[in-house]
Amino acid sequence: MNGEFDVLVSTTIIESGLDVTNANTIFIHNANNFGLSDLHQMRGRVGRSNKKAFCFFITPPYEVMTPDARKRIEALEQFTDLGSGFNIAMKDLEIRGAGDLLGGEQSGFINEIGFETYQKILNEAIEELKENEFKELYDEVEGKKEKTFVKDTQLDTDFELLFPDEYINNITERLNLYTQLNEVEDETGLQNYEAKLIDRFGELPEQGVDLLNSVRLKWMANSIGLERVILKKGKFLGYFIADQQSDFYQSPAFTKVLQYVQANPRACQLKEKQTRNGLRLLLVFEGINSVEKALRVLEPLAGRKQEVTI
Repeated sequence: MNGEFDVLVSTTIIESGLDVTNANTIFIHNANNFGLSDLHQMRGRVGRSNKKAFCFFITPPYEVMTPDARKRIEALEQFTDLGSGFNIAMKDLEIRGAGDLLGGEQSGFINEIGFETYQKILNEAIEELKENEFKELYDEVEGKKEKTFVKDTQLDTDFELLFPDEYINNITERLNLYTQLNEVEDETGLQNYEAKLIDRFGELPEQGVDLLNSVRLKWMANSIGLERVILKKGKFLGYFIADQQSDFYQSPAFTKVLQYVQANPRACQLKEKQTRNGLRLLLVFEGINSVEKALRVLEPLAGRKQEVTI
């Protein structure tokens, strides 16, 4: 603290909160033996003021370390920014496993595939049970509620859908705003989100406008049964549900699509495309040079008017 000594040799007790503002370098011996949270806390003991800090992990060669130890070191190399504790915690959950959903075990196959993929597979399995084994039960429970055939539409585009650095220059803040946008579920929520953005950062740039409209586009594509939308080179390609036995193809939503395509052959077309998983039905629009225009052409198919950010 007073500069009387240049080096402090210590156990991991320092991770409990020792704060030496003029310490700028830490060496962690046998770092492969520590957990992610230990390492994250220990490297946080340096760089507590305006001095540039360095953290060195001393480990055996990578080929000698266990797979989990390598993953821990790589995670710390990847997440170095201020406020990355949440990302490290999620990575730790992924490496160690989140436990058995229906039992007391503290590890499971989640650590082999990652937390997000596990959640996706779990949701798909639940939906498959609803569609098949427990179809009658869920029909009774849900009653006449409008059925959703697509849970999430993937959007692939060559437009810039983002908040530019010059609009929001703090990386952590941008990531937080993207996370909040991902949690918005309806038009009212999106308008409130947009109003807060304008209040804090000023008028939205073109890329930000396209980003918000892309959310609306995904909602609209979702409602008409499009699992994937490709918006590139002036063309709109919408991939309908892959399972050709799905009840979607007997639904009012698909009937409305057929009627619109038949009535407007110059505006859009239905095509079949051979993929690795078999034939896929596509909805095709030409001359789509903006996200806003993609929204406009889908409005008649969705049967409702969408608000568009201009």
